[in-house]
Amino acid sequence: MNERQIVARFTRMEDGTREEYRLLEQLYEPFARALPDRVLVHLRQLAGSSGGMRVDRLTHCLQTATRAQRDGRDDEYVVCALLHDLGDLLAPHNHADLAAAILRPFVSERNLWMVAQHPVFQGYYFWHHIGADRNAREKYRDHPHFEFTAEFCARYDQCSFDPDYDTLPLEHFEPLLRRVLREPRWSELEA
Repeated sequence: MNERQIVARFTRMEDGTREEYRLLEQLYEPFARALPDRVLVHLRQLAGSSGGMRVDRLTHCLQTATRAQRDGRDDEYVVCALLHDLGDLLAPHNHADLAAAILRPFVSERNLWMVAQHPVFQGYYFWHHIGADRNAREKYRDHPHFEFTAEFCARYDQCSFDPDYDTLPLEHFEPLLRRVLREPRWSELEA
C-alpha cells in the first residue's frame, strides 16, 4: 500500500471507522520502520553548519560517537552520542529536547536523561565566558545520572571539535543506528 494512497474518508478523527484505523495502522508500520532513514537524512544536513567552530555539526556528532565507541561504550550509548546534537538545526534553543524526543522510545532512562540534560552539563566548559553560570549543572547534583552525564560531556562531547581527530564516517554508524532504532521499548499507546 502506497503511503500517498488515501484510505480514510473522515475529516474528523472521531468520525473514523475501525476499518479505516486498521488500514492506517498498516501504513504506520512501514513509516515507523523508516525512522532510521529519516534520521540519517537529518544528520547529513548537519554537514557544513559549523556555527563558527573548527568542525561542522555533523563532524562533531560523529567525533563524539567515535570517541564513545573507541572507549568501549555500548551501542545504545554510542547512538546517543551520535544523535545528541541532532536538533541543532531545527531547535537551536532546545536542541537536546528534539534529540531526546526521538530517542525516548528506544533508549534507557539513564541515556535519555544524559541526552536531554547535556547542554547544561556542557555549559560547565564555557558558560562563564559568556556571562552565564558554569555551575548551573549543580542543580542536578543529587540526581542519580549526574556523574554519568558529566562524564559524557567531559570525555566525549566537549573535546569533539578537533579537525585533526580520526573521526569515523557516518556510514560506520549506520548499522548501529538501525539496530538501536529498530524496536521501541514503549509507545504512546502505553503512555
